[in-house]
Amino acid sequence: MTSSERVALVTGCSRAGGIGFEVCKQLAGKGITVFLTARDEAKAKELAGKLVDKGLNVQPHALDISSPESVDAVIRTIHKTTGRLDILVNNATGAIRDNEPPSATPLEGAQQVVNVTLFGTWRMTQAALPLLRDSANASVVNVSSTSGLYGDDTLGLRSKRPSVTGASYGIAKAALNALTVKLSCELEHSGIKVNAVCPGFTATKPGMEQLGARPVAEGAAGIVWAALLDEDGPSGGFYRDEERQAW
Repeated sequence: MTSSERVALVTGCSRAGGIGFEVCKQLAGKGITVFLTARDEAKAKELAGKLVDKGLNVQPHALDISSPESVDAVIRTIHKTTGRLDILVNNATGAIRDNEPPSATPLEGAQQVVNVTLFGTWRMTQAALPLLRDSANASVVNVSSTSGLYGDDTLGLRSKRPSVTGASYGIAKAALNALTVKLSCELEHSGIKVNAVCPGFTATKPGMEQLGARPVAEGAAGIVWAALLDEDGPSGGFYRDEERQAW
């Protein structure tokens, strides 16, 4: 299968400097047809236009993964437009700026984070599976975070450092990692690979470089690597920069 015959869907493309946009850019740069999605349709069209102007095959679509109707609509569009889907990058996530410990975290906000990060991704994957099953080499990439790892004492679940995203973000990402494993086990003999990838600390907003964040293109590269794994590539792992990490 050539790159020009492959189709990818990337969720959560909210800004030009973000991970989702960069993943779309890199995938489309390899000749893949990419559906760039954002909750706001105008934003999706604006971002897709930037890539279309570069000669890339990128199609915009509004998508709110917390809405079953929105998820079904984008899958219908892909089925009608291309008739196939080979790559699903679950980049959309929920987050709140709240560095309270778990005992004091406002549960309404935490529930919103989990609803988008876990259940939205779960919903999106379930809806996409019928198309992915028809692919000869399909990949699902869940964009995760080291904050959801038990095995990382510095930034993971056992870290005592305060976080601007609060406890809910790491807990939601840990649940996403668990979903990754369960899906990979179910789909082991289907030809569909399911992996979680952490892009690392990336400069998705101005000024982050001064804090030690690396270029967005470097963080996105690991996600694109997982999206383009060969048929016999790994599944069910957590990766950063193409290296498997301890859970």
